[in-house]
Amino acid sequence: MTNRISSKFAGKRVLVVHAHPDDEVLFTGGTIAELTMHGADVLLLTATLGEEGEVIGKRFKALEGSDLLGGFRIRELQDAARAIGARSEHLIAPGHLRDSGMVSSPAHENPRALVNCVDEAAGGIEKHLARFKPHAVITYGPDGGYGHPDHIAVHQATERACKAAGVTNIWWTIYQREAIYQALDTVTAADGWHTPSDDYLHNFTNAAYDLKLPLSDAALGAKIAGIAAHPTQVWLGNGTVTETNPVPAWAICHEPALAPVAYALSNNLVMPIIRAEYLQRSRGESTPLDADLAADAARLHTADHKPLNGDVWEEFFNE
Repeated sequence: MTNRISSKFAGKRVLVVHAHPDDEVLFTGGTIAELTMHGADVLLLTATLGEEGEVIGKRFKALEGSDLLGGFRIRELQDAARAIGARSEHLIAPGHLRDSGMVSSPAHENPRALVNCVDEAAGGIEKHLARFKPHAVITYGPDGGYGHPDHIAVHQATERACKAAGVTNIWWTIYQREAIYQALDTVTAADGWHTPSDDYLHNFTNAAYDLKLPLSDAALGAKIAGIAAHPTQVWLGNGTVTETNPVPAWAICHEPALAPVAYALSNNLVMPIIRAEYLQRSRGESTPLDADLAADAARLHTADHKPLNGDVWEEFFNE
């Protein structure tokens, strides 16, 4: 649980909608921690249990490919939410919407797969909007961050729900391309890990952003603790060991001011944890920023797009 530092955001409510357990900390863990440390009420909605996830470590590898993995990941999600100070609820009910896997996978055809229940998911989000009445909503952009079908479905469902409810202060969470490249250049991968290709990084990142949210040391620490709570999915490169994955990994971070810690997913591709998180203001369902599309086409790390220059939290709350 995060320690409250101030009451700066007391009375503020923020709804964060994600697809799978671990997305909440990888994409928005620092932002959520900053908000809750200063008194905001953050409600985290997770659409699926991540049943299609691969498993790091040998001890629970047998859960891979089984719905039992989803039940296991509930505990990881609870622990991570506690680390960053969020209240955690399942979008409709635990396991009601299932991880869709990737396109052409058998999971994608399951009638309970999230991609086949977008309108039902939107209805669930709309109910939460009516009860919670958030001052701001965070979810993914039209590309889902890196093209995962469930992330795109969550984007669509959240945008539809907000439109129906008249909620307009919506933000899309991204990995900002220039920041990730700069930080990654300062990291030496742990033994057995590898540096991702340019194609991987371009797919995983966006060039344009509207808000850069710097993370305090406390919020960064909470984010790292939240990531550590997902040991079946994320391998921290700071020597962390768990019962799930008792094998330590050491990624050398040569410039901690840019990237104090690195991690890898089950693909063993090293990624930096940076001292800021980035948001784009929503342009509506399936409407990406033109500057982002242009930067992608030219394979640029930055975009011809001017970020908002006011106080970041006043901009965030649209004040």
